[in-house]
Amino acid sequence: MQALMKEQEDGGLKPPTGLEGLDSVTLTRFVLHGQRKHHDASGDLTLLLAAVQLACKVTETCVRRAGIAKLYGLAGSGNVQGEDQKKLDIIANDTFKVNIESSERCGVMVSEEDELAIVCTKSSIDGTTGKYAIAFDPLDGSSNIDANVSIGTIFSIFKIDDPDSITDAKSAAAAISQPGRQMVAAGYAMYGSATNLVISVGTGVYGFTLDPSLGEFVLTHPDIKIPSRGKIYSVNEGNAKNWDKATTEYIQSLKYPEEGKSSYSLRYIGSMVADVHRTLFYGGVFIYPADKKSPNGKLRLLYEAAPMAFLMEQAGGKATTGKTEILDIVPEDIHQRVPVYMGSSEDIADFEALASKYA
Repeated sequence: MQALMKEQEDGGLKPPTGLEGLDSVTLTRFVLHGQRKHHDASGDLTLLLAAVQLACKVTETCVRRAGIAKLYGLAGSGNVQGEDQKKLDIIANDTFKVNIESSERCGVMVSEEDELAIVCTKSSIDGTTGKYAIAFDPLDGSSNIDANVSIGTIFSIFKIDDPDSITDAKSAAAAISQPGRQMVAAGYAMYGSATNLVISVGTGVYGFTLDPSLGEFVLTHPDIKIPSRGKIYSVNEGNAKNWDKATTEYIQSLKYPEEGKSSYSLRYIGSMVADVHRTLFYGGVFIYPADKKSPNGKLRLLYEAAPMAFLMEQAGGKATTGKTEILDIVPEDIHQRVPVYMGSSEDIADFEALASKYA
């Protein structure tokens, strides 16, 4: 709510009401309608979201044509995380950087594929620095690309308190190192059997589906709410031997519940976007814990854990590291990793109660 209050005070975007019953409510129309409600709105966030939307469309086109255009396979390089880069990783990263830079409304960019925070060029009109900072994973789940599994894009957007203070990568990193509760917008695109864009600006979660005939994202899922309890758990059980006691005991409780309760079903795709998307709609839990091999977890805070936690909480769910709420963490590094437990509020509450025994 703090992020929303700040954005409203600045005349920023608020999702429209009363549009759900109308036909063909596009994402463009959705955000413009929200902007018109605020007479002092600058339109900066709207323009930045339009740039993100276009980058998602371009990336979706590349993903659809990957096999035909010979875009599958490795690019022969690695990213800052030490992970092999796919050809589509590089294309998606360049696409997002070019489109966001061109909006001239962003002062800082952080990408999974780049080691340092990026300082955006000043406005060509008035020479000012953009007042927003964005962090993004341009192609989440890229290890699944060649198998044609659903992959996606994740992003988080923050307001910069002092844009003029940004002069280099270090000051850019400092500007975006804010807790998730300061986020003004977050979302993800999923490139699967359909292309979805799920977004929140702090007043609920809204889902859009790309209509290829229009070339527009159309509102299909207004005001998404996650069930308070689900029947699905999503985790890579191949790492079970390295989990801590709390995680091990919790998963066992889902698989072998008390008499009279039903066991949970395991569903794990291996793309965070796809697994979280299913969890958001069907309920249950998505877990990527720390373990003996990765004591700090594997998912990155700024552009994976925090934006998904923001969406989960806006939809009525919860997100934690097992020790603290993800949205309360102040990043110490732009590529900081954290353990992740998120999903239905009652399911996560069960885990938190269990984890407190081992605290």
